[in-house]
Amino acid sequence: MSPALDPEPRTMPPFWLPLLAGLPVGLCLVVMALPELGHGHGTAYRVLYLVAYLLWTVPLTALQRALWHRRAALWATAVILLSVTYAMSVANNVLGVAMAVVAGWGLSPNFAWSRMFGGLEGCWLALIAFCAIHAVVAYYAELKQEQARRLQATSLALDAELRALRYQLHPHFLFNTLNAISSLVTDGRSREATHMLARLGEFLRATLDGGDRHEVTLAEELALTETYLAIEKVRLGDKLRVHWQIGPEILRAQVPYLVLQPLVENAIRHGIALRRDPGALEIMVSRDGDRLHLCVRNDGVPTTTANDDVAPGSPRVGMRNVTERLSMLYPGAHAIAAKGRDDGGYEIHLELPFREATTP
Repeated sequence: MSPALDPEPRTMPPFWLPLLAGLPVGLCLVVMALPELGHGHGTAYRVLYLVAYLLWTVPLTALQRALWHRRAALWATAVILLSVTYAMSVANNVLGVAMAVVAGWGLSPNFAWSRMFGGLEGCWLALIAFCAIHAVVAYYAELKQEQARRLQATSLALDAELRALRYQLHPHFLFNTLNAISSLVTDGRSREATHMLARLGEFLRATLDGGDRHEVTLAEELALTETYLAIEKVRLGDKLRVHWQIGPEILRAQVPYLVLQPLVENAIRHGIALRRDPGALEIMVSRDGDRLHLCVRNDGVPTTTANDDVAPGSPRVGMRNVTERLSMLYPGAHAIAAKGRDDGGYEIHLELPFREATTP
């Protein structure tokens, strides 16, 4: 049998924090003493009780922290603290008697030592109130720590899921590209196939250089997209016509890594590649205040000229991937719309928060 694991140590607030939080109780003791000012030795006794309260809070804090650290049961903690604070209150009464004797004030004619164990409401309640404040401070510190742990765990899980979605793009893209290279070789277009392999190497090198980032600058994303389009140009030739519309001063905007490539791939694969005639692909990026707009449009497939040997029903992994990544990266702060156009074309529009990269 494996040995039992020690429980994780509890989060402890700074030692000074409950002491500081307990000062209002001392202020209450001062307010309670105001009616006795100028009435015999009442002021001296109240000052003694106030100083004693402030001194007792130090060992009480140490004791309560020890109980908290050991994860003592609630009932046991309550019994121990009530007993200790009661003993401290009795000690306050004894100190009051000692002060009267030392100062020569004398004792009351009906004084009895048994009275040391009664009349403790003021001192005892003040110490109990301090213990309650300390418990609230400790529970709040542990709650904040638990919230931080949950946030970190959620962040790690989100990061792992984003990595899985990102890496999902690479085999999907590789499969399509290698299939296209195979088709070029089969058709005897070895020169185009070699050129396409070179562009594929450039694209893979660029994606590997991206590291583990989930966001890149728009300039980097556009460069990756251009490399991908160079691969498609080898396969499609003049059949693919690309038009760029990039707004001013937005190249440092942060966008999801590989967000444009799957959209462009879908536009080519399910639109332009199915045409007999050349088709246009438009990529537009603009800024509107604190929002960044990305739009990909492609010409459609006329029903009278569509290739009959190409099935348009292929699963669109890239589009689904982009949708899921945006939902995790910008929950509630993004928009995505896809619709067909009157001329048979198709367009996808993304709206993201505009944030500039802090480093070049």
